[in-house]
Amino acid sequence: MSRLYLDWNATAPLRPEARLAMVAAMDLQGNPSSVHAEGRAARAMMERARVTIAAALGADGADIIFTSGATEAAALACAGRGLLCAQVEHEAVTAWCESRLPVDAEGRVILADPGRSALQIANSETGIVQALPPGLAVSDLTQGFGKIPIAFNWLGCEMGLISAHKIGGPKGIGALVVRRGLDVSAQIRGGGQEMGRRAGTENLVGIAGFAAAAEAAARDLANGVWDEVAELRNILNQALSALGFKTISVGISVARLPNTLCLIAPGWKGETQVMAMDLAGFAVSAGSACSSGKVRASRVLLSMGHSEERAAQAIRISIGPGVTKDQILRFAQVWEREYRRILKRIG
Repeated sequence: MSRLYLDWNATAPLRPEARLAMVAAMDLQGNPSSVHAEGRAARAMMERARVTIAAALGADGADIIFTSGATEAAALACAGRGLLCAQVEHEAVTAWCESRLPVDAEGRVILADPGRSALQIANSETGIVQALPPGLAVSDLTQGFGKIPIAFNWLGCEMGLISAHKIGGPKGIGALVVRRGLDVSAQIRGGGQEMGRRAGTENLVGIAGFAAAAEAAARDLANGVWDEVAELRNILNQALSALGFKTISVGISVARLPNTLCLIAPGWKGETQVMAMDLAGFAVSAGSACSSGKVRASRVLLSMGHSEERAAQAIRISIGPGVTKDQILRFAQVWEREYRRILKRIG
């Protein structure tokens, strides 16, 4: 039986467009900082990619600073600023911010001072989408970019974090999006690359793949591809709810990413669910890929008021384009079989 990948929030499969763009970039010999013809060709490819990514994000006129990923972009945006955030943020953000903003039972963050706060646009574990207030200092746009309509220039935030591999680009490349005119203090110093804000020779191959993926992702979004994914997510939610178990679908009453279902199954630990479904041919996760290997309850669910026991019984199912209704229903069937085995075992 073929495997079914349902962990798109951890990373999306590499798009064919990105692969082709990366191969083309490999054929360029020049360093983008060199002034000879080869260097100018590399520079031209990089600057075209910058424009493409800005257009896909609705960030025309903003500065796109290439980094090794959203984690580095978070450090560049947040380090030394004394920003506030909530525990629902990715660890790349909580590492640099004071995590004391309150979260309501539906996963919505309550903040009083946007100019001193970092707030994600969507949560990787629950899919819950936040309403970003005007004047926000930093927003992690990583999970929303390519899945929901985003126009950076209309969000009203100063800086945004994005990552290529979440939209079908290569791993190891991301960007900090900065409203034009704002200062950013370099965390990696050396040469004057990236407008003096991030030293080091740019990853041209990754940048080319990032741009191709961003362009394709914007096209998919405009063509309603993620609306179809949302229908599948809802079909799965309904199928699992109809089984009669006392499961909890997290965030079901508020806006969520179209592909994400966070499910709590009482009596069945999240990591055990992940292992059982993996053996059955399905890839799901027990939370953020950066923390799912650590055996502990989800701090995202804890901050929403769930008990430690319940928070440890959650899995994240994140769907992507190309998944079919038959595959989703097969997942539900196998999940039901495995859950019944667990409930029978514990009596």
